[in-house]
Amino acid sequence: MPSPLSADHPAAQPPGRGQVDSLITQTRRLKGEVDAVRRDAQDDATDPRGRWQRALCDLALHQLDDLDAHLAQLRDGPPAPPPPPQPLPPGESPLSRVGSAEWNLLTDEAFWSPELYGIVGRDPATAPLTLDELPSLLHDEDRPRLTAMVTGCLIDAKPIDGEFRVVRPDDEVRTVHMMGEPVLDADGSTTSMWAVLRDVSELRRSQRAVRETRDSLHPRRHPAQPEHRIAAEPRDAEPPTWPGPLRLPHHPSGTLDVAARHLPAPTGSPIGGSWYDSVELPGGDTLLGVGGLTAHSPDVTSTLAMTLGALRGMAMSGAGPAQLLSWLDQLLDAGDAPTLCSTLCCRYRPATRTLAWAQAGHPAPLLFRDGTGRRLDAPDGVLLGSTSGTAHGQAEATLEEGDLLLLHTDGLVPAAGPDTADRLLDLAPRLVGRATAQDCARLIVEEFGDGDREDDACVLVARVTR
Repeated sequence: MPSPLSADHPAAQPPGRGQVDSLITQTRRLKGEVDAVRRDAQDDATDPRGRWQRALCDLALHQLDDLDAHLAQLRDGPPAPPPPPQPLPPGESPLSRVGSAEWNLLTDEAFWSPELYGIVGRDPATAPLTLDELPSLLHDEDRPRLTAMVTGCLIDAKPIDGEFRVVRPDDEVRTVHMMGEPVLDADGSTTSMWAVLRDVSELRRSQRAVRETRDSLHPRRHPAQPEHRIAAEPRDAEPPTWPGPLRLPHHPSGTLDVAARHLPAPTGSPIGGSWYDSVELPGGDTLLGVGGLTAHSPDVTSTLAMTLGALRGMAMSGAGPAQLLSWLDQLLDAGDAPTLCSTLCCRYRPATRTLAWAQAGHPAPLLFRDGTGRRLDAPDGVLLGSTSGTAHGQAEATLEEGDLLLLHTDGLVPAAGPDTADRLLDLAPRLVGRATAQDCARLIVEEFGDGDREDDACVLVARVTR
């Protein structure tokens, strides 16, 4: 989908070359070491352990190649405008595996990025396919799945998240992961639909090789119930949140008392993508954040860990929240796994009690003062991973002693219920009367913990104590 850069929102600048060059050097050194381990693994077709070791090394090398390319893009910044599009061979680079599309239902116009033409093997000179024509690209068995996803998106405004097989003109079959959402008008009617499509063929092939060789090591460990095993694996993992009450060291002025809670999804639901984080930065500032991935999958824990690690690492550079979100957007957009992430990122300066914050498709912070609460005015921002090169706005607010700041995700109440922020604002008199951030977090868990939620949720409370 088109993402022109506005003159009022210049493109985000990449981080310092020296820091990223160092990461690139470490990545390439690690690639060499992994390759050496692979060469030492026994190349014996009759040895299950040797086949498993080599398959695992191949997967690690594949992911390190992608990391190398992603870091190079982060160092160099957004690419220059491309020349007239040409068909892109699949797997040429990590970036050629990511395409986008948008279908306007009012004008019947469609837009495909050059990368999408390359993924499906179509001539860029031809017109993009309409939604009705799109299933013709798929394997016969997968067409009903795509039709059901598109229908649910257009009729019921459901997000699209699924994989299917694309059969290219040369009969090569590629695995494509599609994520998208409808665009609604003021009346709630669908006016268009956008999607991000990623060629995950190589990644799935490597994962399958690791799984098959691993299973061959212990053929009797699991009964022949692959569906049950795969469904159970995500429940063994938890989002990388703090294990208990989250508290920060005291600052010399404008001290923050911080606590947070993760409310799990209902039993039987897939692992959720909600997260929270807080860390003291060099110079005494504090990073606060909450967010959530829009997809649920067995890879969600590793994606969350990567997101939090990247956010923390880039925050150490001193960059503001808007710049951090722009960099994180570039990183997620260049990844293999299709990822859309809503994020609320705040940087608190204790010396001036100033809160700088930015959002990417996420609810604004709630500020409670003198027994009442309100939403802070939100700057511009869109979901991370939805469109490349988007600049995020940044807002600031001055806090006072006794103020209570509340960051939350959307999953606290059912989708059909009242607005989450409104429910939290109704708690203003009771929240302000609590002595600590931990007491406030406990109150919210008491109010929302037993609710009929459809998803997991996170809440983070920060009180200015002096």
